[in-house]
Amino acid sequence: MIRTLVCKTEDTPACTTEREDGWKGFYIEGVLDFSLVGILAKLSGLLAEHKIGIFAVSTFNTDYILVKAENFDQALAVLSDAGYEVV
Repeated sequence: MIRTLVCKTEDTPACTTEREDGWKGFYIEGVLDFSLVGILAKLSGLLAEHKIGIFAVSTFNTDYILVKAENFDQALAVLSDAGYEVV
């Protein structure tokens, strides 16, 4: 059985057989009501247009977007240029 665990590199369990390091992330600030749709789709679409791959994690009240560390600054610039407030 294959399982995926998202954690800090230093917290990786010893029994891990494979891992991929080098991710940085950001999140959508504020609680996202279930009636809101398309937020993650819009952000991921903008990043995809700039050839920036993502790993998205959605929780009960927000979404996290992880990108490879070498794309992090570009990702924030793309979102900022599109009118999103990046803090």
